[in-house]
Amino acid sequence: MKVTQRISGDRPVFSVEFFPPKDEAGEAELWRAIRRLEPLDPAFVSVTYGAGGSSRDRTIRTTARIATDTTLVPMAHLTAVSHSVAELRQVVGAYAAAGISNILAVRGDPPGDPLGEWVPHPQGLTYAEDLVRLVRRLGDFCVGVAAFPYGHPRSPDLDSDLARLVAKIRAGADFAISQLFFEPDGFLRLRDRLAAAGCEVPLLPGIMPLTTVRTLRRGPELSGAPLPPALVDRMERYADDPAAFRAEGMDVTAELCARLLAEGVRGLHFYTLNRSLATVELVRRLGIGARRPALSGS
Repeated sequence: MKVTQRISGDRPVFSVEFFPPKDEAGEAELWRAIRRLEPLDPAFVSVTYGAGGSSRDRTIRTTARIATDTTLVPMAHLTAVSHSVAELRQVVGAYAAAGISNILAVRGDPPGDPLGEWVPHPQGLTYAEDLVRLVRRLGDFCVGVAAFPYGHPRSPDLDSDLARLVAKIRAGADFAISQLFFEPDGFLRLRDRLAAAGCEVPLLPGIMPLTTVRTLRRGPELSGAPLPPALVDRMERYADDPAAFRAEGMDVTAELCARLLAEGVRGLHFYTLNRSLATVELVRRLGIGARRPALSGS
């Protein structure tokens, strides 16, 4: 089933993102998370792709296993970093052979330093829109792309960043998922500006549950989203109490999600870090899951 089919209804939905496990312990943890989330019927689950294809084989295996061993709809990531067009064709072919029909096409981060200078492969692609066109030519895929509510860190301004997003959509993208953020206004402005540009594809907000101090500090650095001073003031009193910080952070995240839903957003995309408890709690609080599984484990 295509992602667009799963997010097109009237009922608010949620989706989740995982990354390929590095070892057996990580794989066991990932599958505990998957099995705990499966009864809640997420619209789809995405599996990331390491810089320069460093996790390519694990991404293919993990996504294929989700397709065959669960009732979930999988989406595999694909990046242009360090890949020739021929290699990209091989990866897309492997996804097709595994029965995967949904791909998130992103340019990708430079290996080693996500904020470093990006250099295209000599026989590769330069922009995500080129990757979208390639995937479109290779089969009947549903293609998603990345969006940045406050602009990509390398975009000179918001207008330029919007132009890039519009180009990706006009190249054939079916939907977009935003980078994480901690306040809703930037996302809602992007949604409105995208619609004003004549692009009516679904735009899903990327949500990372605020459970640790590291999430608060590191998330905005990687996403380009600002850290709201009011949020810092609210959270800093709990910096030395992990349990209290998590409880307050979950309240903050639930408030953010509720505001987005009230503004007409029909789907929430959760960055799970391969854990499920926080996402399950939020889905239950927001009333957007199918059922309520027991909250046990990590």
